[in-house]
Amino acid sequence: MDHIDRQIVNILQKNARTPLKVIAEKAYLSSPAVSARIERLEKAGIITGYSAEINVEKLGYHIMAFINLEVQPKQKSQFYPFIEACPNVLECNCVTGQFSMLIKVAFNSTVELDQFIGRLQDYGRTSTQIVFSTPVGPRGIQVLDEEEENRGGKE
Repeated sequence: MDHIDRQIVNILQKNARTPLKVIAEKAYLSSPAVSARIERLEKAGIITGYSAEINVEKLGYHIMAFINLEVQPKQKSQFYPFIEACPNVLECNCVTGQFSMLIKVAFNSTVELDQFIGRLQDYGRTSTQIVFSTPVGPRGIQVLDEEEENRGGKE
């Protein structure tokens, strides 16, 4: 990736609907050149998809929580299909530490969250933290070049 690719990735992370023409102007390229670079970044697996950010609260999901789950390695083959099929699971990460899974969920009520935790406990011990607020929401990573990294990302 060169500095233009990094610039394109940063722009698309901020707004995946940015028109090619706008990206081209910022990168000092033609629209077809930007399109070709984006296609190359997709084929390389750097850009893996495009999505809309949704305000889950406005959809009635007022309970956001992080659930730690202790899953034994032999249970993972059954656990992974289960957790992938749960529509309220926003994210599931295999992590280090006392628990092996960190699961981010959104529910309409604490009753629904409690029922879900009950099903999770078939796989192991849980510990749950309910989110009060989110001062920094999900965001992309700023793609820096080597020179910027050496300066600590300060421009």
